[in-house]
Amino acid sequence: MNSFDPNSVNVRCAHFIGGEYRDSSGRIDVSRPSDGQAYAELPLADADTVDEVVSNAHQAFVSSDWASRPPRERARVMRRWADLIEADAQILAPLEAVGSTRPVKDVVGWDIPYVAEGIRFFAELADKHGGQVAATQTDRLGMQIAEPYGVIGAIAPWNFPLSMGHWKVAPALAAGNAVVLKPSEMTPFSSLRFAELAVQAGLPAGMFNVVQGDGRTTGDAICRHPRIGKVTFTGSTATGASIMSTCALTGPKPVTLELGGKSPQIVFADVPDIERTAHTVALAITGNAGQVCVSGSRLIIQRSILEPFVAYLKRYFEALRPGPTWTAESTLPPIISRLQAQRIDGIVQRSVQAGAEVITGGQLFEGLGGAYYQPTLLAGVNSQNPAVLEEVFGPVLTIQCFDDEAEALALAAHDTYGLAAGVHTADLNRALRMVRGLEVGTVWVNRYGRSNDNIIPTGGYKRSGIGKDLGREAFEANLRFKSVLIDIAH
Repeated sequence: MNSFDPNSVNVRCAHFIGGEYRDSSGRIDVSRPSDGQAYAELPLADADTVDEVVSNAHQAFVSSDWASRPPRERARVMRRWADLIEADAQILAPLEAVGSTRPVKDVVGWDIPYVAEGIRFFAELADKHGGQVAATQTDRLGMQIAEPYGVIGAIAPWNFPLSMGHWKVAPALAAGNAVVLKPSEMTPFSSLRFAELAVQAGLPAGMFNVVQGDGRTTGDAICRHPRIGKVTFTGSTATGASIMSTCALTGPKPVTLELGGKSPQIVFADVPDIERTAHTVALAITGNAGQVCVSGSRLIIQRSILEPFVAYLKRYFEALRPGPTWTAESTLPPIISRLQAQRIDGIVQRSVQAGAEVITGGQLFEGLGGAYYQPTLLAGVNSQNPAVLEEVFGPVLTIQCFDDEAEALALAAHDTYGLAAGVHTADLNRALRMVRGLEVGTVWVNRYGRSNDNIIPTGGYKRSGIGKDLGREAFEANLRFKSVLIDIAH
């Protein structure tokens, strides 16, 4: 599927509770970022509705056999779910694309296969992880028993609704938990179909619930609920800090937080193909219009190749064509909202006032209905420039030059963020030295961005988060461990 009619997409403006679609009072207008048109009204779950959803999830956890079911049976259900997701692309992809920043061709080509494979990955962990027998005196038996928390509260962002949603839901379900998912109020609808397909696959009703609403009311109620055993969130650092505080004050309860980033892309002069590397760097900041937590927003480049490298970047940036997520011709998706686009532009303008030079871009595209921001290159910046310090979350790339490895590492360091970094070099020893020196949670060498190797966890250092998504670490984070010590009678 490369295109579709946005007016033909049938959205369900509801919650998904106990395997059924449910309405509630309160309304939030939902607009399409591609053209700015309001196309739905979303129910707003208040604290009473959240209490109902969580209670339903807890009852399903207690009364169903999901947590006690043999792990291989849980895995079979999850594999059926993954198969249904792939088969449902003609319905699921337009639901994902119409109200988000994800082009439909990317949803079909990447997001849906990625989600299905992620579910299969976590399904396979279900029977490959247990407790441990501890070394104790010979007349005693010590054990650690792994058990699910019960109900996991998951709060997903708007930039990759399905992909980020499955990061939260799949490991929690594989570990035997029930889940209450709150998608972003800006991109709420694909999550409903996502949950419906899980029930069709054989997941007991009530084990996966979707509650609609905003962060201030609905998200806060999820974090505060006493029967939520753990909260997992992807989003901004400020919101993550608020969630962590709320969970501490009303729990305490554990959290997994994947938060903001200001990731450097370090390019050495020995790269074998400057044009190819420039293309990789460009994709890392223009993909999803820069609305990616790990987007490579800071180019740190060896001075001797600056001029040809920037020429390639400029050519690539200026070739991108903005357009709706439902057309195949679009190569640059919209910014999620006009308010966010104005925020991006505000950072760019403050950066220029602080001395940045605009090589290309630097303003909104006009006359397109939705909010589209020109891919922007900013040179002449120092480490205190707003575009270097602040997470822009848009297609804005700053450029800083270095002469040696020590200077590259100094420029790459950031006081606030430590989510990811890229290193481009033909020298393996240099690459490993940089990997050791970078204070970030993920380093990509001679590439930029995640693959479908779900075994590799992701998460940040500093204020970029706590805990890990993906990998065995994400599965284990949905389990708590009970210690047992038994005296053996002689």
